[in-house]
Amino acid sequence: MGKKIFFLILAASCLIPVVSPAIALFTGIIFAFVFKNPFEKQSGLISKKLLQYSVIGLGFGMNLFESLKAGSEGMLFTILSVSLTMALGMLFGFLLKVPKTTSYLLSSGTAICGGSAIAAIAPVTSAKQSEITVALGTIFILNAIALFIFPPIGKLLELTEQQFGYFAAIAIHDTSSVVGATSIYGNSALEIATLVKLTRALWIIPLVLLTRLFFKNKSNKNFIPYFIFFFILAMLLNTLFSSYLQIPYWKEIAFGIKSVSKQCLTLTLFLIGANLNPTMLKQVGIKPLLLGILLWIVIAATSLVFVRSFA
Repeated sequence: MGKKIFFLILAASCLIPVVSPAIALFTGIIFAFVFKNPFEKQSGLISKKLLQYSVIGLGFGMNLFESLKAGSEGMLFTILSVSLTMALGMLFGFLLKVPKTTSYLLSSGTAICGGSAIAAIAPVTSAKQSEITVALGTIFILNAIALFIFPPIGKLLELTEQQFGYFAAIAIHDTSSVVGATSIYGNSALEIATLVKLTRALWIIPLVLLTRLFFKNKSNKNFIPYFIFFFILAMLLNTLFSSYLQIPYWKEIAFGIKSVSKQCLTLTLFLIGANLNPTMLKQVGIKPLLLGILLWIVIAATSLVFVRSFA
């Protein structure tokens, strides 16, 4: 009982503005390793939904037309990087003797949007639960690392907020860690990264269709990230209310929604960290983790060249 209460206290403290995303994630990981998460199943379900609602809330702090312009600038690179990552993922997986389905899931998660892409692709590939666990575990570990190392790398390389926003959106897998890393770097980085990442996430849909052909699967099972469309709707409403209708006190209301959403994302990262445990590390194994790291290095290096040259 004491462990459960302590967990709930830590979770509630993440809603205090002074608690940063990095601290929340680190606290969750430490708790998982020392005590083991007493609400492991509930944490997974809540973190998934809370992330989606929080991202929608962030849309109320963004201008639709400015954001779409920022997202469209990296469209060609998105197409090239997704294709390259998928091709290299299957090649590296073959060389490392990682099972085909595991390699495909890892490649999808790295190329597009981490756990969400894996969840969408897994049913189409008829993946075993063990293969899904390995792919999610690998992506999860790399996401946790990214949240800590990417902001210092950006500062070291003297990236602007715009450059870091693109860099993080492309090179970090999950939306939660992208938002966490860029919120540390600055508001402009956060806005650009959120839009670019969610634009990139839309590639789940064509990838699902191509995956059916690749695995010769005619099943209707798939996952479409509908929350992305609500995020765009939130931006549209904010643009309409603030720039055209000029509703009184709307800017203050929008700022409040955005602030609450950012703090809910901090709570999300705590819950995600609390689900990382030694058992998951053992399940991942060396070869899939090595495959994930190799793909991560490739996508990070190519995205860095892109932001240095064009952003």
